Amino acid sequence: MPVKNTLIKLLVAAAALLPVAASAQTSSINAFSPYTMYGIGEVNTPGTLPMRSMGGVGVAMRSTGVVNLLNPAGFSAAPQKTFLFNFGLEGQNYYNSQKVAGESKSTAYNTFNFHDIAFQMPVAKRLGLGFSLTPYSSVGYRTKYYHEYDPTDPVYGNVGNVQYNYQGDGDVTEVKLGLGWEVFKNFSIGVAAQYYWGSINRSFVMTPTAITGEGTYVSTVGSDVYSISSAKGQVGVQWSPILNQKRILTVGAAFDFGGDLNPEVTKQLYVGDLYNTTVKGDTTHLKLVLPHQLAVGFYYQTAKWAVGVDYVYQNWGGRNKGYEMTGVSGTGDNRSAYRVEYVNTNTIKMGVEYTPNRYDIRNFLRRWSYRAGFRYGSYNQSFNGDRLSQWAVTAGIGVPVKLWAVSAMDVGIEYGRRGYNVAERVGLVRQQYFKIAVGFTLFAGQENGEYWFMRPKYD
Repeated sequence: MPVKNTLIKLLVAAAALLPVAASAQTSSINAFSPYTMYGIGEVNTPGTLPMRSMGGVGVAMRSTGVVNLLNPAGFSAAPQKTFLFNFGLEGQNYYNSQKVAGESKSTAYNTFNFHDIAFQMPVAKRLGLGFSLTPYSSVGYRTKYYHEYDPTDPVYGNVGNVQYNYQGDGDVTEVKLGLGWEVFKNFSIGVAAQYYWGSINRSFVMTPTAITGEGTYVSTVGSDVYSISSAKGQVGVQWSPILNQKRILTVGAAFDFGGDLNPEVTKQLYVGDLYNTTVKGDTTHLKLVLPHQLAVGFYYQTAKWAVGVDYVYQNWGGRNKGYEMTGVSGTGDNRSAYRVEYVNTNTIKMGVEYTPNRYDIRNFLRRWSYRAGFRYGSYNQSFNGDRLSQWAVTAGIGVPVKLWAVSAMDVGIEYGRRGYNVAERVGLVRQQYFKIAVGFTLFAGQENGEYWFMRPKYD
């Protein structure tokens, strides 16, 4: 029976992808940036691929074909007798460059992983439920630092040159479960619970080299393992002051309460390598807090066009005041130390979507959706008080298909830059990246002729 087969396909796909995605998020490198050396790393842009292809907008988006991961009030858009399932894959290329002693140095790295898995369904009239599993932040870096011989230094003058090797990897994953309720016509509210877990591994190796060539020095190896487990909540609201057959205008807002992350950090210090004697080991809790977040936006739709703008504020600095880290850049006379601390961030997102005619049965290309967007803001850490600006341009397409219960396939690209405003002056890395992503939507309901929620009747 087609009805039963469609339901089985959707449930099997969800059951198969969920553990794979969870495992992928906790076992692979999803970022490669020296800026992830500090804290919980690089915070990922939230949202399913159609949202990210429009710059990341979506606080006010209401859609029967896209799970809204930014505002739980959007779950109330789930039509009766439907089921919506989204999942996506993403590949990234990072290119980092830096001037060291007047010479340009650069590195490149590629990553590939699951990005999100989400579903949305109605549980009652005007009440929808949503679930998502997404990467929240990622850590990935490998870097070297040389401390050159200085005969006037009371310590290094007796040792010689010292090489430091730093590396780290890991992720923090977010699981969200929420409800959206259309309280009355055109007005919805939502609430969601979010749980974070993950592991971050950081290590360094210090290897001295004698200037005279006499004597033997062994390496010192340090290891930090961050274990993360925390929960917080989110509320949202959406209101459509204009809602008719020709156009829809929706305004929305979402507030994240934040919460204590306080990762457990297991520290180990060894002499020689990881299999020799442990010099020191202890377990502490890092005082790190997830920020409060306020996001507001609007989303305007016609039969062909959709335009959205979001503003997002996160108080990383206020919530983590007093949490500071230190770093070093350059060598020799160009060597400098800097202070790293969390700062509040402001981000603007803008996006547009154009669909010539989603019901055109003669021209397949006219049913495609074409998307573009832009995002500008600042990184959530400062270096000696200097903020790093970051921006990205995005584009993508949405292709309606009907293959093994898949109703749409999305392809998106993103190009971004970070730190170009101050990196050269401060001696930090200039970073640019390119992302390409593929997303799939599985939809069952009246719109695609799959009525598996309806009870079969027999004559």
